Amino acid sequence: MQNGFYDAAGGMVTQFNRLNVVTNNLANLNTNGFKRDDVVIGDFKRLFQEMRDELPINNHTKPAAKFLNRALNNVPHIVEEYTNFDLGSMAKTGNALDFALKQGDLFFAVETPSGVRYTRDGSFTVDAEGRLTTKEGYPVLPSNYFEAKNYINVPEGAEIIADSDGGIHFKIAGQALNQEADAQFLITKFENLKTLKKEGQNLYSNAQQGLLSTDTNALMQGYVEKSNINAVLEMTALIETNRLVGMYQKVMDSQMNDLNMDAINKLGNVRG
Repeated sequence: MQNGFYDAAGGMVTQFNRLNVVTNNLANLNTNGFKRDDVVIGDFKRLFQEMRDELPINNHTKPAAKFLNRALNNVPHIVEEYTNFDLGSMAKTGNALDFALKQGDLFFAVETPSGVRYTRDGSFTVDAEGRLTTKEGYPVLPSNYFEAKNYINVPEGAEIIADSDGGIHFKIAGQALNQEADAQFLITKFENLKTLKKEGQNLYSNAQQGLLSTDTNALMQGYVEKSNINAVLEMTALIETNRLVGMYQKVMDSQMNDLNMDAINKLGNVRG
């Protein structure tokens, strides 16, 4: 098999994987708080150079030659997939149950069957039991959740008024508004956003518990954060990826058909 076939096949697989990321970004263009994913593409030789100090043998020995397959050195690979946590635009809704966080490293905490998860989507609702929940029905957690294991319970008929520090006040008709907050959002902060893993439903998991945010003026009521997807850039990437797949297909076709046929005809035509 020609060495060029390896390069073309590897390039095509890489672009297929990139295509999955781009199409997922486009599918979530209108998902509140969604963060764009992207990939870093490298080659085998670069990966080897980065990891050779961890290999069990030195790279100048004969046994080490198996790690330096010249046919694969330039085959592209996706070496990293990452999430861009830049802020999306803030859209005013006027809905008292919509909330947005002004800083990109802050997250609401919610309780799921799999444990505590984190989200940037602050479009909440009140369920039949009076709990403040996400649209999927996951309870939104208060700041004292880990001590008291309680939820944010909204009194029947009460209006929710939130301050910029995450405090929640319940305004009941005919009663004076409490000066102190009746509840407090559990707004978490992560120093290293790379440790967050997407789990679907606009949720993130983390092996370690986030820090309780002490940032002031971080919450906006009546707003939602839109996705940080740029539709023009994603469509450009989609077109580019499709064209690259087509180019790699032509290279593979030339390697397997044209060159092989040419070699068979020439080698078979041996004059005595």
